[in-house]
Amino acid sequence: MFVQVKLSVVDADRSETVVPRISEYANTQNRVSAADFFSNHPFHVRMEGFSRRIWAPTAGQSTRETKWFYERTRGQYADAQSKLTAAERRRFTAEYPKAQMFTKTDLAKFENVWDDAPHWVSLGAQKNFAHYAQRIGAEWERSQDGFNEFYYKWVIARAIVFRSTERLVSAQPWYNGGYRANIVAYALAMLGEVARRRKQKIDFIAVWAAQATDSVLGGAITTAAALVNEEIMSPPTGISNISEWCKKEACWQKLVAARVPQLEQSLPAGFFDLLVTQEDHAVVLRDAKKTQQIDDGIDAQRKVLAIPASDWARIQKALAANGWLTSKEDGVLKIAMQIPSKLPTERQSKILLQLIDKARLEGVTLRK
Repeated sequence: MFVQVKLSVVDADRSETVVPRISEYANTQNRVSAADFFSNHPFHVRMEGFSRRIWAPTAGQSTRETKWFYERTRGQYADAQSKLTAAERRRFTAEYPKAQMFTKTDLAKFENVWDDAPHWVSLGAQKNFAHYAQRIGAEWERSQDGFNEFYYKWVIARAIVFRSTERLVSAQPWYNGGYRANIVAYALAMLGEVARRRKQKIDFIAVWAAQATDSVLGGAITTAAALVNEEIMSPPTGISNISEWCKKEACWQKLVAARVPQLEQSLPAGFFDLLVTQEDHAVVLRDAKKTQQIDDGIDAQRKVLAIPASDWARIQKALAANGWLTSKEDGVLKIAMQIPSKLPTERQSKILLQLIDKARLEGVTLRK
């Protein structure tokens, strides 16, 4: 009896990209989520890198700095501790508290509620993530520099606000134990809409610095949540399923029309002092992008210099033979072929990293 086996040999450099695709297309028995297949996108790799490197400010009376753990792939947080001794595990959880672990689907919730998409959050983790992934993928293609340290801190601040809102909603006397996810999503979206109408934004970097929401923001959240609860518990005539109603864009549009003006008039004194102008925010974003561009250039140069001149010569030969090189690319490769006598600039290094991908299509792999 002969058994036919299909063997796929994958270059180690490409395994993180190719192997999940093989699993995606070959899998017919086990359900694998869309979030799993997006985990190797460079956006998530960068976010993971920030989370392992950036220390959060101390919170409250604590003198210990901690980090937020971004779980790029399922089970990373547990896997990171699986082979540690008891003492090492205590040090790990002191550095990365369980309460500061968040996943890709968590991230999608934290972000989408502020981007006019609370109804997407109400659709559930996977559908909401797919919507978020599509948007982030398009933004990454346009410009990677926007996803920088400032963006990471901004995301963590939104995580803090989101989780604080969950606790605040659960503690309200009017809360009867249902629809918390919907109330949280719409309450935060409404606060974002109030700020947007004033051409302002919530100062999330202040939240990052405090690692907590203050009483003023907490009061604003509570006010918004009460209005959302009142609204969704009285859906339009003919609608009886509140969960399904909250998944509709029409639900968000009705809240914007009927409740946002009411919210703006009901917000506690001091809330508007928590906002920053869109112009000031834009200045910070520009500075953060410039810093990321510098970091990207340095990183590209580091990666290029780690590859020997002989490998660059093989890449040049393969691409030139098939007419895949522009004169500019050929010139940059000829500089790389002289490493370490000549060193490519940061801009040239970015071109060289793109040429590696071209070369892989021609079957050229880098030596270890």
